[in-house]
Amino acid sequence: MIKAIKGMEDILPQDIAIWRWLEDTARRDLESYGYAEIRTPILEETSVFVRSIGETTDIVTKEMYTFKDRGDRSLTLRPEGTAPIVRAYIENSLGKISPELKVYYIGPMFRSERPQKGRSRQFHQIGVEVFGSASVYADAEVIMQMNNMLKLFGLKGYTIKLNTLGCKKDKDNFALALTNYLKDKASLLCNDCKTRLEKNVLRVLDCKNENCIKIVANAPSILENLCPPCREGFDKLKGTLKEMGIGFEETKNLVRGLDYYTGTVFEVTHPDLGGQDAIGAGGRYDNLVKEMGGASVPAVGYALGMERVIIALKKDMSLCANVIYVATLGDGPKIQGVQIAEKIRRDRDLAGTIVITDVKESSLKSQMRAADRLNAKLVVIIGDDELKKGEVILRDMRSKEQLNLSIEEVIPKLREKARC
Repeated sequence: MIKAIKGMEDILPQDIAIWRWLEDTARRDLESYGYAEIRTPILEETSVFVRSIGETTDIVTKEMYTFKDRGDRSLTLRPEGTAPIVRAYIENSLGKISPELKVYYIGPMFRSERPQKGRSRQFHQIGVEVFGSASVYADAEVIMQMNNMLKLFGLKGYTIKLNTLGCKKDKDNFALALTNYLKDKASLLCNDCKTRLEKNVLRVLDCKNENCIKIVANAPSILENLCPPCREGFDKLKGTLKEMGIGFEETKNLVRGLDYYTGTVFEVTHPDLGGQDAIGAGGRYDNLVKEMGGASVPAVGYALGMERVIIALKKDMSLCANVIYVATLGDGPKIQGVQIAEKIRRDRDLAGTIVITDVKESSLKSQMRAADRLNAKLVVIIGDDELKKGEVILRDMRSKEQLNLSIEEVIPKLREKARC
């Protein structure tokens, strides 16, 4: 039997409603902030990622799917979304469209990692990029939008971790201080971190090895190496987020696993994901556009892992799959049910609702099981008795509450109860 490649999973029909709902919710929210969608190719020249992410990062050295094509060109399946968008920004002169450009993307990424909970070799991200503003208010709005969108998803219990890497000079000074701290501890580091100590010492802070985590716990903080403007900017960002009512946890060793970050870095974690607890992450990358051959353009963005968001959401019954099931018993009720289902689909206030009807003449018990499998929020039930009375039964699958409604009352009540 031919099977899917390990770590590259099918998204099956019974699961697609959650994915569609997540994507639709994200699109509506992002576009309300003025973001426009961008779609880049899945394949890029390898140099796009080596140049931007960094030659010594784990992504480049261990995780990229890279191969030669028939023209002997080195190509890579995109492992992340920012570098291709920066390439598109430069190549298509998108900076001329607007001095401040806000874009978002939704799509698959690829990394050759060991498959585990929340980490697949093909995974999907929702991400944003903002070009043209160096203000901390751009950072604050990006974090605010991300926070608000996670709330729209119904996610609870997550933590926003926040740090700064300062400017390039600050990063260099911090790298020297960290190297001096680790010199006499090198023998205690894992093999990867021994290499990182020589080639890119900041990557030691991103290591997930428990022993390495303990070693760097008392390491110098980047905050001790910030120049006055960077310190003032970080303090201003923290103050702005507090004024906005956005909770965060200042995390001194947060550096992220990509070399292009400078200034603000942040990460969202959730306890239901275990050891790999990051749902998403982002930060500022003011030098990347210039380093990839464009003008000097400041930028900030983030990406959320859709699989990880879904894992966390499935722990929370507030997830709205926006599914209504119409259960019928008998020929007359079935015709009535089809007519009601069509009215629901055509109602403007219920746009985007998935309406499922039984097509197998199943028993009511079987139809209710089907509604449960589809994660339906509401079930409209029609039998011969209801048909004679001109009524339906509306069942809330979460509260188990049932209402008897006239045919005329069905659509108004669904508008009220079908909202997430």
